[in-house]
Parts: sequence; C-alpha cells; structure tokens
Amino acid sequence: MISPATAGWDAGTVGLNINGPSLVRVPEWVANPLGRYYLYFAHHQGDSIRLAHAPRPTGPYTIHPEGVMHLAQTPFTHHIASPDLHFDHGRRQWILYFHGDPSLDPQNPWTQSSMRAVSEDGLRWTCENVELGESYFRVFHHDGQYHAIAKGGLLYRSRDGRGRFEVRHGQLLVDGGPGRHWAVLKEGDRLRVWFSRFFDAPEHILEGEIDLTKPWRFWQVEAIRSLLKPEHDWEGVLQPVRPSRVGAVHEPVHELRDPAVFRDADGSLHLLYSTAGESGIAITRIE
Repeated sequence: MISPATAGWDAGTVGLNINGPSLVRVPEWVANPLGRYYLYFAHHQGDSIRLAHAPRPTGPYTIHPEGVMHLAQTPFTHHIASPDLHFDHGRRQWILYFHGDPSLDPQNPWTQSSMRAVSEDGLRWTCENVELGESYFRVFHHDGQYHAIAKGGLLYRSRDGRGRFEVRHGQLLVDGGPGRHWAVLKEGDRLRVWFSRFFDAPEHILEGEIDLTKPWRFWQVEAIRSLLKPEHDWEGVLQPVRPSRVGAVHEPVHELRDPAVFRDADGSLHLLYSTAGESGIAITRIE
C-alpha cells in the first residue's frame, strides 16, 4: 500500500524507512480534500509527519509532497513520528498526537515525549508544545476521560486530552516482552487492542482485549493471541527469524510492527501495519 512504488514517492523527502500508520476518513465538513481517505505515517528518524491520500482505504494511494507536520514546527530537535489522528467534530478540528525526540525536560522519566497538534484541514498543523507523556500514544475516550496506551504498554489518562497525562504504575501486559506500538478500538465496555512486542522472534501482530468495567488500576490485556506473522517476501518472510530490537531498522527484517486500526463508515474494519520491520505499510480486513 505504501512503498517506494507508491505514486508520489520521493526518497529525498519520504526516505526509505516507513512506519507508524494512522488512517482516517476525511469528514464531510472539510472542503476540497485531496482524497476521501488520509493515511498519515512517518520515518522513524524523520523530520516530518507524512501523508498519502486515496479514494478507498485500500488505495491506490498518492503521497503528498513534503509532509504535513514538520520538526521545525515543534520544540523537538531530532525527529517526530508515530501519528495518531482524531477529530473534534463539534469544533471541526483535526487532532494529531505524535512523539518527538529528545524530551524537553531532563527530569522526565522518558527520553521521547508525546505532544498534540491541531488543524482545520489535516494539512496545516499547529503544535501545542505540551509534553503529555511517553512516546507512541494511542488515544481513546472512556468514562469522561481521555486515555492513552504508550510505548512499553504504559497506560495514561487525562481530563481534557491536552495537558500532561497521569500515568498508571505498571504495564498492561503481564506476560511476554513489553509492547512496542499499539492500536485501540473501543466497543462498549471492551477495548480491543492490537500490538507487537519488543524481543519477539519474530516480532508480529497480536490482539487482545481489556475489560473497561474494571477499575483503571486493574486494567490488563486479556485473551491474547497471535494474529499476523510474515507470510510474503514483502513482509520479510525470507529474512532470518531473530528477536527484534529496540529502535529503528533500516533494512528488511522478519518482523511486522506498528498496528493501526480503522473502522470505515460502512462498518468494515481494517488493520494496517508496517511490513518487513519498517519497509512499507500494508492493510488487511479483519473482523
């Protein structure tokens, strides 16, 4: 879906590292959109959040030149990545959670920080310059509060989703390695989650669920099962199986990372993920 063969590809601006998808359907209140669907993604160590647009969730996609949110628009100095898109339909506002490096406060318990930016059209963004928590935020709303799952399976919450989030002690995963990237979908009092784990061999996409009727301090991922592993050469199946490592990867590896979930207006559910480590982005239908 997103690879060097995608229309509009320019290695000089997009780079050869591709990860961190977040797919949305453009609201009807947006005038003259580039396409009906916007897919945001990043380079693990890049200087902008990228955008591709398409008439359908499955494409074909065209990459928008130059990116849409740039490092220079933020207080970070090394890179920005991991977009997570939301809407405030009442205000006709786009909301982007993303992370940057390095963290601004040396007293923070993390080296990279998540921040929030807002936009009227999904193309021009204003960063709010407030450190919210650890990197890799995936945000959802429950019981009057904003919640986020972050790198390592850390759980956060906030009253308004704009100021610094409160972090809960302990990770969401009891067994196995710590979670790298997450995708979330709230269905009533159940939160469906998709994730991959550092150090798995191979790193791949798992799914599970969280019972939201329990007190926040007791939330844990349950009913975990493997969902997707590399099966095709473009997913890295021809590469050797090794435990994955922390950080970026700049060559094809036997890994699937960075799940993102998207439910379309017709109810269809799609899972996006990074292929062969961080070599491309694919999409598949799930139930």
